Amino acid sequence: MSQSHGIKCILHGSFRKNFDLIREVHNTFTKAGINVIAPEISDIVGETDGFVHLAKDYSTDQRITELLYLKKISQLGASGFSYYVNPQGTLGTSTSYELAVDQLTNTRCLFTNKLKDHPAYIPQNSIWQPNELVQYISEYGYYPPPVISQNEKYIHTMVKDLILPGSIIAVGAIIVDYSEKRYRKDQERDILMVRTHKWGNRFSIVGGKVQRNERLTDALIREIKEETRLDAKVKESICTFDELKNSGYYLPNIHKVFTDNIVHVRSRNITLNDEAQEYVWIPPSIALRELDIEPNARKTVHLYQNKHLRAA
Repeated sequence: MSQSHGIKCILHGSFRKNFDLIREVHNTFTKAGINVIAPEISDIVGETDGFVHLAKDYSTDQRITELLYLKKISQLGASGFSYYVNPQGTLGTSTSYELAVDQLTNTRCLFTNKLKDHPAYIPQNSIWQPNELVQYISEYGYYPPPVISQNEKYIHTMVKDLILPGSIIAVGAIIVDYSEKRYRKDQERDILMVRTHKWGNRFSIVGGKVQRNERLTDALIREIKEETRLDAKVKESICTFDELKNSGYYLPNIHKVFTDNIVHVRSRNITLNDEAQEYVWIPPSIALRELDIEPNARKTVHLYQNKHLRAA
């Protein structure tokens, strides 16, 4: 069975009406290895005009609480999803607001029940009970994809056209081993490859999205530190390119740009975070020949190898 650990999720619903059920779903997902990044479950300590306050809320101002909640959507990543706990088929005002933001940011949305009080377009294959959803994710390693019926393709296209424009800039690193390991003359130095659920449990390079107002080099050093605990020294650029259309991961409504660099490290001791489940130090030529590498990273490794051979 595939690992579901590391897939991120946000739970939505009425805390006033369904808090016990939301807490139960939170426990079910967490035990299955799904990382529920919001809400942070705690005791209910108050209510203002129907808006429930939890003990761990940063503020009693419901506008601040809601905005902090919505900020979590940007942390879901490509493999994350929103799960709406709506046992009566209704969402309510605040949760409807959250659904609108999800749809405008192309976040995958799943529900416990069909919507009764909302005109939102929901693709087929979006209604899942918690235990069934956990079983699916545990088996396949990702959330259930939407199913677009023939008679709803026009509506689906209209929704896609509403997605907020913008670009995703992602930094990636060919991490090269400069530890105390001895290499023969002209021998390829090992590079670090990680197997990650972000890319369908295939191998890729370490990296991630650049945050707002963050410089590329700072983002790359941060991502390496978060994902491996390694201290890195960024060297030269390898390439910058649009996501490959034939990669199997390309979404036509999202502009994603990869900018990848050579990075030197002095240690081979890796501590992975929840974004990857396996790593290997390996010569690039062997990696290209023997590893199942996702196409975008394969392009970068191939370019690095060519550059390394020319310099050798």
